[in-house]
Amino acid sequence: MTDQLTRLRPTVAWATLAVLLAVGGAQSAATLKGNPALPADTQTAEQMFADAPDGVDPVVTGPVSAAFEQRQKDAGCDSAVWPKIPAVCYPD
Repeated sequence: MTDQLTRLRPTVAWATLAVLLAVGGAQSAATLKGNPALPADTQTAEQMFADAPDGVDPVVTGPVSAAFEQRQKDAGCDSAVWPKIPAVCYPD
């Protein structure tokens, strides 16, 4: 019984590594796609906040109107990735 486990251990290790690499590659590819719904002439958060090299989080911590929440949903703010975050994701 122990011999079988000893022989399977490297196979399981390689299979685990392959799965982790596949998941990481898929995540990286998804990040590179960005936000395809963003129009070309839209001012991005990177342009608005050029002095913030690490990005600016568009999370609103206070109460907002239903219209603002709908505007964020329509702009796809949930899936936006820095630096391609539309200005509409930030409150006025």
